[in-house]
Amino acid sequence: MKPKKVLNRERRKARIRSRVTGTPDQPRLVVFRSNLNISAQLIDDTTGKTIASANDIKESKGSKTEKAQNVGKQLAESALSAKISSCVFDRNGYKYHGRIKALADAAREAGLKF
Repeated sequence: MKPKKVLNRERRKARIRSRVTGTPDQPRLVVFRSNLNISAQLIDDTTGKTIASANDIKESKGSKTEKAQNVGKQLAESALSAKISSCVFDRNGYKYHGRIKALADAAREAGLKF
């Protein structure tokens, strides 16, 4: 029986996830990207609860990068309203460029520190 081939993203995801954990004071910002949409969540790993989330499913206008920037702004605004000013960034195995970078930069500009 052949061993299963592990994808590069899954390998990167496991490596990143072993080093990054979220706390109530500094939750983990997780990004998920599909071909059409992008979503992000702030997760407290000690309790396993989602503190804030944002996605671009209802947005119809704009490029994918513009939608990612809007998601970053929305997430930062909801995090600041929940009295969270800093977090740790979990890119979920995706390379840090394009839409992932646009989301992170927009969240930083909106006041979230990581």
